[in-house]
Amino acid sequence: MITKRQGLIVWFQHMKNMKHIKRYGNLIYVSRKLKYAVIYVNQEDIEAIEKKLLKHSFVSKVERSYKPFIRTDFENAKPDDAKKYDYKMGI
Repeated sequence: MITKRQGLIVWFQHMKNMKHIKRYGNLIYVSRKLKYAVIYVNQEDIEAIEKKLLKHSFVSKVERSYKPFIRTDFENAKPDDAKKYDYKMGI
């Protein structure tokens, strides 16, 4: 069974605290310059993990990723001209 995952963007103050953030989920990306990290956690546990992260003094704020809720099946507004013609017809 595939578990539903959601990303959390954790804004922190110091890079030395990354060990604590790693414990809460799968660490995907860390920006040293902007001081944020992206972790993935189970959707069932997201509220509890968000509250635990905010209790740490080095965490400035926690934002949720809205990627699981965005529709990703797009409809093409105009058809592709290359697909109209069958180029193998003359062979």
